[in-house]
Amino acid sequence: MEKRKRIGILTSGGDAPGMNSAIAVAAKTANHLGLDVIAFINGYSGLLYKEYIDITGKDLTDIMNRGGTFIGSARCLEFMKKENVKKAVQNAKELDVCGLVVVGGDGSFRGAKDLSAEGLPTVGIPATIDNDITCTEYCIGYDTALNTVIECLDKINDTMRSHNRCAFVEVMGNKAGYLAIEVAIACGADGVLVAEKPVNVEKDIVEVIAKKYENKKNFMIVVAEGVEKASGLSTYEIMSRAASILKEKYNIDLDAKVTVLGHVQRGGCPTYKDRVASGRMGAKAVELLAEGIGNRVVVIKNSKIIDMDILEALALQKNIEDELFELSQIISE
Repeated sequence: MEKRKRIGILTSGGDAPGMNSAIAVAAKTANHLGLDVIAFINGYSGLLYKEYIDITGKDLTDIMNRGGTFIGSARCLEFMKKENVKKAVQNAKELDVCGLVVVGGDGSFRGAKDLSAEGLPTVGIPATIDNDITCTEYCIGYDTALNTVIECLDKINDTMRSHNRCAFVEVMGNKAGYLAIEVAIACGADGVLVAEKPVNVEKDIVEVIAKKYENKKNFMIVVAEGVEKASGLSTYEIMSRAASILKEKYNIDLDAKVTVLGHVQRGGCPTYKDRVASGRMGAKAVELLAEGIGNRVVVIKNSKIIDMDILEALALQKNIEDELFELSQIISE
C-alpha cells in the first residue's frame, strides 16, 4: 500500500481572527485530496524543534468560530539564521512533510521564501489585522478587527457625549493606518492620525475642535499606534498638546481622555467575511501543494482567489489610498 503524502501547517506572527478557519479548511481539503496533515506548534519554532500534532478535518469542525490560533503563534528569531532554515527543512523531510502552509504576515512569508529556496515547497496565506500585506486586497482578520474597534469606539463615544468629553483612542497599526482610517470613517471621528501622514496637532486636531466647539462639545480622535514612532509623540502627549493649545489660543477647557484599545482588537469570533476568506485561501494553498507547487502566496484580487510568486509579493509596497484618507478628513469637518 502506497504511503499517503503529508503536508504541514503553521501560524506565525501576530494572531488574527480567521486563522483557525484557515487551518480547519486546509485540513479538510487535504483529507479530501488524500493527504495527511500535521500542525507545527508555535509557528516556525515548532518546525525547528519538531513540536507538532497530527490533525484531521474531523478534529477541527468546532474551531472555525474561535478567534486566535489553537496551534499557537510566535515570532522565531532563530529562523533568521540560514543554518536553522536548513535544519527545519531536514526536520520536514524526516517527518515526511512534502509541503508547508504558512499563515501569517510579511515576516512569515520571508521564512516561507527561505524554506522554498531550500527545497521545501511552501505556500503563504496572508493574515494580519493591519491589512498591510501589499500583494492582496484583503488579509484574514481585518474585518473582525474593524468590527471590534467600531463597537469599542461607539461605546466610548456614548460616554464622551454624555459628559462633553474628547476621546483620544489609540488603535493598532504599527506601520499601517488602514484600521485607524476606516474606523474613523465608520464612526464619524473628528480626526485621525496615522504614521503615513505628517502629524500637525494644531491643524489636524485643535483647529477642527475649535471650529466645531460652539455647536458640539464631545469629540473622537483616532490615533494609530505607529504615530508615536513616526512623529515622536505618544497619544498622551498629543492629547496634552492639543488641550494646551486649545486653552491658550481659544480659551477652551478640553476634558480629554486617552483609551488604548490594545490586544482586544486581535481577539473575538471571526466574522462571516473572515471565515469564508480564510477557508477559501486555506483550500487554495493545499491544492497548490498537492500539485507540488511552492514558493507562492495565496491572495485576493478583484474578489477572486489567486496565487503569485512569493518574491514578487514581498517586493510590492502598499500605501494608504489618498482618496480614503481625504474622505476621513471630509467627515471630520
